Amino acid sequence: MSEEQSKCKFKNPNFTYTQPGNKKLIWKSLKQIMSTEKSLTWPEDAVTYSSLSSPPSFRPAKKYSDISGLIAPYTDPQTKLHYHNAEEYAIVKELPSDITAGYLNLRGASSIV
Repeated sequence: MSEEQSKCKFKNPNFTYTQPGNKKLIWKSLKQIMSTEKSLTWPEDAVTYSSLSSPPSFRPAKKYSDISGLIAPYTDPQTKLHYHNAEEYAIVKELPSDITAGYLNLRGASSIV
């Protein structure tokens, strides 16, 4: 028994992959797989990509700048807008209250002021 076979006992040394009909292997995206699953009929207890669910993440959600869309490590305490750097902070400070309310409304964080 060779050294590699002793490391990987689960591998079949006689296995060879042959593509039927000399066709090129085509990979499908997750969106294509899910649309194919929806079009087929499945038993009630079948597990599909669309039926899988995961627990909520323990990592905090990423915040993105309301001005540029870049990752925003800072939040203006007065307007509650997220910003990326000092240049964007200067822009945030100059914005009128109706534009600030619009940005917060777009983000879904509109508050009664």
